[in-house]
Amino acid sequence: MKYTTLRSIVRFVMNLIADVEVVGLDKLPEGNFILAANHLGRLDSAILLYAVDREDIIMPVAEKYKNHPLFGAIGRAVNAIWLNRFDTDYAAFREILARMEKGGLMVIAPEGTRSKTEALQEAKMGVAFLASKSGYPVLPVALTGTEDRLIVQNLKRFRRSKITAHAGELFRVDIPRGRGREASLRAATDEIMCQIAAKLPEKYRGFYAEHPRLKELLEQHA
Repeated sequence: MKYTTLRSIVRFVMNLIADVEVVGLDKLPEGNFILAANHLGRLDSAILLYAVDREDIIMPVAEKYKNHPLFGAIGRAVNAIWLNRFDTDYAAFREILARMEKGGLMVIAPEGTRSKTEALQEAKMGVAFLASKSGYPVLPVALTGTEDRLIVQNLKRFRRSKITAHAGELFRVDIPRGRGREASLRAATDEIMCQIAAKLPEKYRGFYAEHPRLKELLEQHA
């Protein structure tokens, strides 16, 4: 299935089952960047496909969805990089970097997997590494309303879900070489997640709720 056809289908279906509010994603910057979003539910990738009007998408997808009727189709349409989440998948990592060298929009969830608590989990450092290695700036995006539990409840009641995708501002990640690199990667990862958390309602902030950097960001926007 062509990407444009699938995107039209996804938009049609999402408009049937949800009231989708997109803030800041309707005017995406041009060029190469990483769209980093929190991961609440299975519909997260569909919402980003709904909101992003670009075809040069680089998207890693968990290998378990390869044969799924919906998420497998999305993955094939965007030529996804199928990722083994349970082992260090160096082959997938190399393919991601090779694709990024050619340019495009990288879409990824720093947490790596859906949140069982329906709030932010501690993120892995892979996105900060990719941003530093590629030179791509990061666009933080906060998603709400895509929790699997809520989606299923609303479908059973023939009620539309309220889903939001709220984008922040682009920023760059600079990781120095040599000593202290791991600490810098962790700090950059925390920055990415706190930028996402700053766009989320309090109940979604989870692991980062008491982070000093998040408190700074919230004070700046108070």
